[in-house]
Amino acid sequence: MTNSSTNNLTYTAITLDDVTALMPIENACHTHPWTEKLFQSCVGGRYFGEYAQAIDASGNSKIIGFYIGEYILGEATLMNICVNPIEQGQGFGNALLTQFITQAKNLGGEQLWLDVRTSNTPAIMLYINHGFTEISRRTGYYPTATGYEDSIVMGRKLVS
Repeated sequence: MTNSSTNNLTYTAITLDDVTALMPIENACHTHPWTEKLFQSCVGGRYFGEYAQAIDASGNSKIIGFYIGEYILGEATLMNICVNPIEQGQGFGNALLTQFITQAKNLGGEQLWLDVRTSNTPAIMLYINHGFTEISRRTGYYPTATGYEDSIVMGRKLVS
């Protein structure tokens, strides 16, 4: 297990043993969250991911959020990224996305991909600020309480 520190965060590779501890953040971030079984299926093999921890005012370590990526033949896809809702708005999403991009480069990634809900303006702006551009849209991709919502497919080339 490799740790590195960036922006006062410590990143740790996600293992199957971590999934149960990360599920409360997953559930708090999404109206239709991944199941624990689906989350577990995205650990290891072609998948890579890390969770971020910070030290709180009392000196205790707390999990801030995580990302899951998939790497295949030079292409990395951001499958999931979550920041605990009580920690949002402090730049942690930016830090996690930066860490995802760094790890994708380390794996040899040349192209990055992601999907984002059309209604998720803060995430869209985060991705644009990291050089992602809209490639296409998927109609009815994400479930909602009243039906389905479109996805924006975004991409970015990595420069070596």
